[in-house]
Amino acid sequence: MSTILAIETSSELASAALLHKGVNSSRQTAGVSTHSQSILPMVQALLQDAGIALRDCDAIAFGAGPGSFTGVRTACGIAQGLAYGADKPLLPTVTLLAMAQACREQTGASDVLAVLDARMGEVYWAQYRYTDGWQIVIAPSLSSAREVQPQGEVTACGNGLQAYATDFAAQPFFATALKDMLPQAEQIATLGAIAYAQGLAVVASAAEPLYLRNKVALTTAERLEKAAKEAA
Repeated sequence: MSTILAIETSSELASAALLHKGVNSSRQTAGVSTHSQSILPMVQALLQDAGIALRDCDAIAFGAGPGSFTGVRTACGIAQGLAYGADKPLLPTVTLLAMAQACREQTGASDVLAVLDARMGEVYWAQYRYTDGWQIVIAPSLSSAREVQPQGEVTACGNGLQAYATDFAAQPFFATALKDMLPQAEQIATLGAIAYAQGLAVVASAAEPLYLRNKVALTTAERLEKAAKEAA
């Protein structure tokens, strides 16, 4: 049974988790201004509570994105620093899949639509199906809320649903959706353990964030063009 340390900082919620001897322990801090300052103390506390050191972990999983540009870079950078120091492999994990995992844990759903607020009038979203393991139905995408069109019936989750409630209100999945969900390290650890067992760990130098947005800011002209398209 593997021991997986996990960190997740892709949203306003920073969290760390430790999957050890079948027990998944986690800590989180919301609303912090600098996730890089909060993650390491949480990691140290988790390891101390479990009575182990970082070198005793088999691998380090992290939320690779999509999400906040700064947040996913922070998670990747911290994970790489820990991995280099302890000579451990990394398990980059998609944040939207972690949300789907949390949704399944809470509802038992097999077809899940995960929607994360991407700001700037857009959402990150993906659709997954669980059949003896997760399968990608629609790969992680970036679009306006109006463009989110899942295949078939789904259970939806994610704070993007709440951020753009007006756009999603008419969708059949909206009424029962888990609208305030954010990616968390506990599910990153769970998925990381599965990936580790499948031999999907990578060396620290090969780990990269998952970016779906090429630019963080739009020019004034681009914002006006975007607004015109959405109003059409």
